[in-house]
Amino acid sequence: MKFKKYTNLESQHAFLGASKYHWINYDEDKLVQSYNSFQATLKGTELHELAAQLIRHSQNLPKSKKTLNQYVNDAVGYKMTPEQVLYYSRNCFGTCDAISFRNDLLRIHDLKTGVTPASMKQLEIYSALFCLDYGIEPKDIDIELRIYQNNDIMVEKPDFKDVLYIMNKIQRFDEVIESLKEE
Repeated sequence: MKFKKYTNLESQHAFLGASKYHWINYDEDKLVQSYNSFQATLKGTELHELAAQLIRHSQNLPKSKKTLNQYVNDAVGYKMTPEQVLYYSRNCFGTCDAISFRNDLLRIHDLKTGVTPASMKQLEIYSALFCLDYGIEPKDIDIELRIYQNNDIMVEKPDFKDVLYIMNKIQRFDEVIESLKEE
């Protein structure tokens, strides 16, 4: 038998695909809930891509309390870099939504499009990754972290000791993972 070729679908996954088989146990209500969540994730990805393009082109949105507008306008105003990878090792890196570092002030902003309350821990990890990546001591700089979600802005200025703790944990856990790879 010669199998059909679906080259346009290779490396893609269907919502009702075999690799995400849990749907087989859903009732229709759970299916609707899961599909709506999946669509919200896709929308969030598209909004992140749009925001990054607007920031790259220094394009403000109309002044508004809407999450996307506030996020884009602040990132443009602070001359931030969107979608920046921060790298410590193959075991630990991440992409922050928007970042800038000027006059010893590190700013990291995160756009959240979902309704689940976000945690600053993700942004604290980005701060630690930034310090490790660029060889900067967190005690020597100021840090401001912002989460934009549900038409609100959460702001935190973490204590340098918290960032240092995460840096040390990243370094130690990276060593552990590397030693496991050698076994």
